[in-house]
Amino acid sequence: GLDRPFLVQYGTWLWNALHGDLGKSLITGQPITPQIMQRLPATLQLAAMALLIGLLIAFPAGIISALRPGTKTDVTASIVSQIGVTIPDFWLGILLVLLFSLTLNWLPPSGYASIGDGFGEWASHIILPALTAGIISGAILTRFVRSAMLEVLNQDYIRTGRAKGLRQIPLVGRHALRNAMIPIVTIIGLQITALLSSIVVVEVVFAWPGLGRLALDAVLDRDYPLLQGAVLAMAILLTLVNLGTDLIYFFVDPRIEYS
Repeated sequence: GLDRPFLVQYGTWLWNALHGDLGKSLITGQPITPQIMQRLPATLQLAAMALLIGLLIAFPAGIISALRPGTKTDVTASIVSQIGVTIPDFWLGILLVLLFSLTLNWLPPSGYASIGDGFGEWASHIILPALTAGIISGAILTRFVRSAMLEVLNQDYIRTGRAKGLRQIPLVGRHALRNAMIPIVTIIGLQITALLSSIVVVEVVFAWPGLGRLALDAVLDRDYPLLQGAVLAMAILLTLVNLGTDLIYFFVDPRIEYS
């Protein structure tokens, strides 16, 4: 359809895309939609594991840092999180490969294994790329968890609860953390989009056959229809993440209503 006007070309592509037909690859001649659906689970698994690792780092570090502001613990957490924010993910990935694969010989340096191959095999392949993305994500989230918790811990009702003798764990977990979740959920949603956008670098370093790697291969091969399909799939994912973030607000804060 290259002989047709641009708007007609775009309209034809959009109509076909709405029906699940993203065209065929210029290089292989294969339909694009099955290629994207084949790569999508690997990207979602990696992003989910990276986010889980980031949350496991951010919540304990951020909460403990907020409970002890100005102490050595707080300063150490702030310094470590700042270092984590500035570390390039490809460099961190190479360091992890050198340590755990080449030096200790504990984990495979690259490659992919599905859950169907066995949980141990799958976990051994996903842990290094998930750590690479998760450590950086956790460093970013730690700063926001600390900031949100500090703001809530300085509220009058928290001081009243302490004056009444409420124990630290219920006071922090039931009252402070729950009220601090609105900004934290917002940042988590933004961090998921950042993970999905930047995970292509991690996929390249670890030869992870995900959507980002597929898009990069399409760029290098100048396979424009394949690149269009990969970008469209990523855009849909980001839109769904933002929608999910807005819906989670309703469960976090009962005061929020959707009309």
